[in-house]
Amino acid sequence: MEEKIYKASDFKSDQYVRWCPGCGDHAILSILHKAMAELGIAPHKTAVISGIGCSSRLPYYMNTYGFHTIHGRAAAISTGFKVAADPDIMVWQISGDGDGLAIGGNHFIHAIRRNVNINTILFNNRIYGLTKGQYSPTSERGFVSKSSPYGTTEDPFIPAELVFGARGTFFGRGMDVELKISQEVMVAAARHKGASVVEMLQNCMIFNMGIHNFVTDKATRADRTIHLVHGEKMLFGKNKEKGIVQDGFGLKAVVIGEDGYTIDDVLVHDAHCKSNFLHQQLAMMDGHELPMAIGVIRDVEAPVYDEEVNKQTEEVSAKKPYNSLREMILAGETWEVR
Repeated sequence: MEEKIYKASDFKSDQYVRWCPGCGDHAILSILHKAMAELGIAPHKTAVISGIGCSSRLPYYMNTYGFHTIHGRAAAISTGFKVAADPDIMVWQISGDGDGLAIGGNHFIHAIRRNVNINTILFNNRIYGLTKGQYSPTSERGFVSKSSPYGTTEDPFIPAELVFGARGTFFGRGMDVELKISQEVMVAAARHKGASVVEMLQNCMIFNMGIHNFVTDKATRADRTIHLVHGEKMLFGKNKEKGIVQDGFGLKAVVIGEDGYTIDDVLVHDAHCKSNFLHQQLAMMDGHELPMAIGVIRDVEAPVYDEEVNKQTEEVSAKKPYNSLREMILAGETWEVR
């Protein structure tokens, strides 16, 4: 039987896309369609599950199975689907920084800790857009919003830090203005066995316009971001003239050929290293002293929760003399009540 080749259009629904013109969600949706086509997994073998928020409308625009669920519970429902419904269906979980890290924060970290085989795309625009502009868990200290008119008095969550704190096995980062790199990250996330998290830096045109401009602006992006690729040197800059080197227990950005640094001093990215020490350092770079890392930052193997649960169920069932709940109930001493 000839293998079907899919196009991005095969994953698009016939629904009108109801996001604000210019919203970064449009780009992320397009990237996801293209990533699914590249993966070649049929639409009927794919499920997209979301919580509540602007980003969580995404299942309507997919020609796949889709669930628009309840606020903060996308990870819990995705886990149940993967373990109890159909483990062979690829699950994509869509959450915003509010839905995923505030009300859904507990489910987020435990899905990662358990290493459930779901692919989470975290839309991070550092604002509550659907509810009209309140500060979110990723808003910077001092951020002025409708719910913090004098500036927030809180420090933000950094999504990467939560993933590594929960012993995550896959973390990548993309931008709504870097379509090719973001597609590369989503494809790698889907091919990873276990919980994957892709943070997508996304612009909200209405309530948080330009929040990521420091790293996404085309004129300075090459100097303020670094595209990490497994097995390749950590180079950045318009002409790849800069690199990341080890500096004691930390990292340092240098210009190759200056201050005695050569290409041999530049680190080679190893996304598959079991230790997350360097991965976390790379993920925490913010574009100021060190360029912000985009691409696949961590991708390591570990036991997968849903596979382990199913294996355990089969092992226990094989040792039992019954095959159903009724048989189990009737297996012991029984009596009739008249």
